[in-house]
Amino acid sequence: MGTADLRHSTPSDEGVDSRGIAAFLDALEGDPAIRPHGMILLRHGAVIAEGWWAPYSADRVQLLYSLSKSFTSTAAGFARAERLLELDRPVIDYFPEYDAEVTDPRTRRMTVRNIASMASGHASETLDRALVAGEGNLILGFLRTPLDAEPGTIFAYNQPCTYTLAAIVQRAAGQSLVDYLRPRLFDPLGIRDAFWVEEPPGMDLGFSGLHATTDAVARLGQLYLQRGRWGETQLLDADWVAEASRVQVRNSDEWGADWGQGYGLQFWMSRHGYRGDGAYGQFCIVLPEHDMVLALTSETEEMQRVLDHVWRLLLPAVDGGTDRAADEALAARLAGAALPVPEGGSEWVPTSYAFAAPNGAAGVREVRLRAEGEGWALGLVDERGEFAFPVGVGGWAESAPDGVPIAAVGGWEGDAFRAEVLFLETPHTLGVTCAADGSATVRWFTEPLHAAGIREQRHP
Repeated sequence: MGTADLRHSTPSDEGVDSRGIAAFLDALEGDPAIRPHGMILLRHGAVIAEGWWAPYSADRVQLLYSLSKSFTSTAAGFARAERLLELDRPVIDYFPEYDAEVTDPRTRRMTVRNIASMASGHASETLDRALVAGEGNLILGFLRTPLDAEPGTIFAYNQPCTYTLAAIVQRAAGQSLVDYLRPRLFDPLGIRDAFWVEEPPGMDLGFSGLHATTDAVARLGQLYLQRGRWGETQLLDADWVAEASRVQVRNSDEWGADWGQGYGLQFWMSRHGYRGDGAYGQFCIVLPEHDMVLALTSETEEMQRVLDHVWRLLLPAVDGGTDRAADEALAARLAGAALPVPEGGSEWVPTSYAFAAPNGAAGVREVRLRAEGEGWALGLVDERGEFAFPVGVGGWAESAPDGVPIAAVGGWEGDAFRAEVLFLETPHTLGVTCAADGSATVRWFTEPLHAAGIREQRHP
């Protein structure tokens, strides 16, 4: 469905100069460290620019990593409205079975607001320590992990905070986050596909693991821009939106200028507006001062650079000049957007090869290469056997080996064969190089933060 049910307009009609949007796209596409996958820009409630870089597409979900947190926050907002949780109630009240375990007075004072704002009183990430302390029970381990300060006084980006918030919602509601959000958020907003990693089974992860479309990200941002209202219905309390989008705790800028503007309730404050974001370039940027939302899915480790491009190139286009011809050129450009195809020859001896891949990423230990039609086929061999797929020559070949959506392109460069494999439901690319000496190098462009196996790079 994509954005078909939303109002569409032109940049000029909504007071935005298409030339600024084009300059922003130039910056994204011209930066070798950034690979855009999908973008939707809304102003005054209308879609004014949208595009997906083939082989990515509008209906394809993508792993959103920590942008999942903003959806968890939204679930908590619904739960508060239904009196399933209270922001200023102690966390321990929701886990009475651990009451005897928690003797530190500061931990007993830790509130739902504190964990929702990453202000639990811990000075750093506790994920690994909590898993050890709880012997695999992350909530118990989190409550056992000693605090460094009074809750609410210091910020630390801390995954167990969000996991515990998600657990409170799911326990009180008696269902998973996806099931809880379906009638309250997903269906009213027109979000069809949403899949969440569960850990343990039946418990949505909360702090990461949500797979959804760029369109879903845009709709969430628009809901917050409209202070929780969608159409004629007040879906989410305006008070929750206000709490989530204001500074709850101060933080440092060690990750970049836009990570030092303060933190709300599972939303980052930015130099302009506020946002949800996730590893490797997943953004939901809400700009109330411009009545605008930008949703972006991508693959990059340079997230501050992406935001710098937004502030430097996109924002000056708002309420600037307009150009109808530029509107048409921008729409055509986005309609034909595609990732660049790596160059590579196609001449080779049609036979089969096997390359050893010592220490290959994703557990790959052997790469098999063979002729297939007018192109190639690669087989990545791990402990579970061969993961085989076609490799396009001069264009991406899409397939779904073992149910994993991918696209691959490759060719010979001298006496080496190089291929890139896009895992289309994630922000991850696998690079494969087969050398004349019989060895292969297999590496991730961006390292998966959940399961690293090739068959796990898809939605649950």
